[in-house]
Amino acid sequence: MPNSRPPDSPAQDAPPEGAPTRVPLAIEDWLTVVIMALLALITFANVLVRYFTDASFAWTEEVSVFLMIVLTMIAASAAVARNRHIRIEYFADSGPESRQRALAKFGAAMMALLFGFMTVLSARVLWDDVRYGETSPGIGVPQWWYTMWLPIISAAIMLRAIGLLRRGGRAAAESGELPSSPEIRAEERAP
Repeated sequence: MPNSRPPDSPAQDAPPEGAPTRVPLAIEDWLTVVIMALLALITFANVLVRYFTDASFAWTEEVSVFLMIVLTMIAASAAVARNRHIRIEYFADSGPESRQRALAKFGAAMMALLFGFMTVLSARVLWDDVRYGETSPGIGVPQWWYTMWLPIISAAIMLRAIGLLRRGGRAAAESGELPSSPEIRAEERAP
């Protein structure tokens, strides 16, 4: 894609306000749909087998727990990229827009730091699982099949937080969906 900026113009330090993410959020959205569908299919199959045979698939519980953990982390990645993560709204979404932005940047930096640590530490756990040949307690597959996703998704969340930080955070007033946005407050006041 050619650069539309003339060569004489000054470089921008950060993308413009409201800039979209470089990596599409559809990745997290589709992964969420696929994982939810897998969970529903696995659970439904187990219910059918249990109903008709008085037995159950032994592997479904272990796989379901794994998929729930992955689903939670994928949703966390989408929440970070959309600046919709958990926070104390009284502080984060009130006051002047400059304070809201500063708190959003601080939150993004702290999340990037936290998930950076998680990436490194979970990579060490993965290495231990591979090195010592750990197997899962339920069905006895190599444990690293499950633990390999923790550093990968932690790194993705860290990169999403860095992206949010680079975009300059986002004030609550800019989102029409948050409780403190003008659109929602106007709806609450309407009869």
